[in-house]
Amino acid sequence: MEFSTKALTPEKSHGPAAVVGVFEPRKLSAAAEAVDRASGGALRALMARGDFEGKAGSVRILYDTPAKRFERLILVGLGKPDGFGPKQYRDAVTAAVRALADTGAPKATLFFSDIPVERSDVRWKARQAAICATEAAYRFDEMKSSKADPASLQQLEFAVARPGDLNAATRGMREGAAIGAGMDLTRTLGNLPSNVCTPTYLAEQARKLAKQWKLSITVLERPDIEKLGMNAFLSVTKASTEPPQFIVLHYRGASRKDKPVVLVGKGITFDTGGISLKPAAEMDEMKYDMCGAGSVLGTLRAVAEMKLPLNVTGVIPTCENMPAGNASKPGDIVKTLSGQTVEILNTDAEGRLILCDALTYVERFQPAAVIDIATLTGACIIALGHVASALYANDEALASALQTAADASFDRTWRMPLWDDYMEQLKSPFADTANIGGRPAGSVTAACFLSRFTKSYPWAHLDIAGIAWRSGAQKGATGRPVPQLSQFLINRSGKRA
Repeated sequence: MEFSTKALTPEKSHGPAAVVGVFEPRKLSAAAEAVDRASGGALRALMARGDFEGKAGSVRILYDTPAKRFERLILVGLGKPDGFGPKQYRDAVTAAVRALADTGAPKATLFFSDIPVERSDVRWKARQAAICATEAAYRFDEMKSSKADPASLQQLEFAVARPGDLNAATRGMREGAAIGAGMDLTRTLGNLPSNVCTPTYLAEQARKLAKQWKLSITVLERPDIEKLGMNAFLSVTKASTEPPQFIVLHYRGASRKDKPVVLVGKGITFDTGGISLKPAAEMDEMKYDMCGAGSVLGTLRAVAEMKLPLNVTGVIPTCENMPAGNASKPGDIVKTLSGQTVEILNTDAEGRLILCDALTYVERFQPAAVIDIATLTGACIIALGHVASALYANDEALASALQTAADASFDRTWRMPLWDDYMEQLKSPFADTANIGGRPAGSVTAACFLSRFTKSYPWAHLDIAGIAWRSGAQKGATGRPVPQLSQFLINRSGKRA
């Protein structure tokens, strides 16, 4: 989908489709008021008959309105004006785009800049409009023999009522388009089956991304990984016939002297649990265990398209976790790249084993900050459900910046404790640490394990197990937390500009 911005009002414009908002009960937005005046009171007459109340999420499509300026006029219910916030705004954009998909309109103009949204400016509105439109338009049919018909809606224009807002809206729309494209990449990688999206395939996609956006890339293979001494990583991939890959991408938008922000993504392309085999029910969803890796690639794509003035490095350890005669066993002890030893009490706690070596590896970049992103624990889903990711950090400024980005992007996260008290659960009588700490506080002890390998730099961990995909009839990857990570980097680059 193409996105654009323009300073115009509905009574002075025309086209295939226009979208205006209506609050409940029957309260027209400023743009809807303008349409009503231009159409001789057609909208008020419609509502006086009880045909549209403005309830949140409701949509009414009008054809050939009296003003004759637009072939279609889409009324979107905004709900109660009191407390109208980011969620309600995003829901309204999504409802509009889905309604437009059922029409033949190739282009639509969105008159939402005048809608007041709590703590949000026109740049935010435009950015979110592009993100929500991209999300709503996304389709995954790569593996189907019959492809869906191409969507008729190809262009979305964001109208601003005040010409002075045009530059901010244009900037926001460009950011949103880049973030939306990054989310699409992340979702598609997550939705592909594990017999297609293997570690080698992820490396191939990373090379394509590097070529398209002029990133530098290095891919380490098994001999390189063995030479480095990443034995924790290798312990996970031992039983798989798919070769492991260790992907390193560099986006350089600032001086080489500037320290990079490093994003580390868990890339388990399929997780059986290994010898600690998972239950069969819903094991198909374990193809999503590489969504951390996918979000790193999606974020790098967004950053490159936005041309942010900072350096970002993406690191992806990727492999499968399979059972076999040569698989790691509960009770095995491995020596990590850092020199610390780990007793593997549960082979299904494999993500932290590949991440700990990656977190040691990134020390060589002398990072300004490191953020790892992982579908790490089922315990995170128990704690936070499917609404928020869990945020852990050893640095208050980094945690605060990520929380700010999460709030601004509406890609929610929740700060969790990272206290030494929890380290007691990871004690091992045979090694420096165990890879699990028992059922209590499972997400916390997983983060505590990772923190042992992050002493030399500011670090944050996002456990995205609850937000990376949806289950059920509409199951699929969500593209999160690309919006949060992208907003964090936008904010960080703005301070440097």
